[in-house]
Amino acid sequence: MESMLDNLKIFINAADQQSLTNAAHTLGMTVATVSRRVSDLEKQLGCELFHRSSKGLALTPAGLPYYRECADFINALDRRLDNLDRAINSPSGELKVMAPTNLGSGPLDAFWQGFVSRHPDIALRIKLGDPTEDVISSQADIALRSGPQTSSSLIQKLVGTIPLVLVAARAAAGKLPSTVDSLGACPSIAAEMFSDWVLHSGDQTIEVPKKHRHISNDMQVTLNLVKAGAGVALLPMSMLHDSLQNGELVQVLPQWQGPQREIYLVWPYQRTLSVRARLFREGLENFLHAQPWFYATGASQ
Repeated sequence: MESMLDNLKIFINAADQQSLTNAAHTLGMTVATVSRRVSDLEKQLGCELFHRSSKGLALTPAGLPYYRECADFINALDRRLDNLDRAINSPSGELKVMAPTNLGSGPLDAFWQGFVSRHPDIALRIKLGDPTEDVISSQADIALRSGPQTSSSLIQKLVGTIPLVLVAARAAAGKLPSTVDSLGACPSIAAEMFSDWVLHSGDQTIEVPKKHRHISNDMQVTLNLVKAGAGVALLPMSMLHDSLQNGELVQVLPQWQGPQREIYLVWPYQRTLSVRARLFREGLENFLHAQPWFYATGASQ
């Protein structure tokens, strides 16, 4: 669809070249198309912009102020669009990423290492921290988030889920509850995010009333207290898998789990996803789908 802005660009080019033929060559158009588009602009503006002669083009008294008013704007806009195109489509440059600390540091260590090895021209700006921090005001290109986001200004893609499980230190195994009914009376540590224990087993769902001995707003602190033998905790499997594998931790009542932790990739709705962000999204999805503690969307659990 032809726009007035496109026609202005042709007009500016023709005025600079003082020739429809040269403007057509520069713009990759036919002379007939350039001539028609200039005529369309003259009709839109209600005035003649050029004197046409065998010697070429000359701006009319009406065309000259239009040229002076528009030339700098059109040329600056072209430069900005070229810069934007390079920023979006270049595989090299900066990429701002946000992620929750408990997922970005530890479970994703191998991903970060592999990503910078595969894409040495991408300069990562990684911000770990508050999972509720606004993605748009932080000017992130893409973010990893737990749970759906409330902002309508974000595109959100559900990548998969991470199970929440009950764990304790192996050294405390003799003191652990053997039934869900006895879970309420045992010492426990909670991460603030998961301090209300709602557990599921098949079609059964129960709420476990708990007064936790220790509570922390940092899941790593909670995990450290569990490893010290301070009690049972409900934590995401992404933080626990290695410690369960090496025997440092044991799973408590393995038939019961907390709610699935939904993991989303999000990015600003009005911002075109750059090549760098697309490489990041594809690489992170592939990494997560290969992890034993992650359930990809649509995969059987």
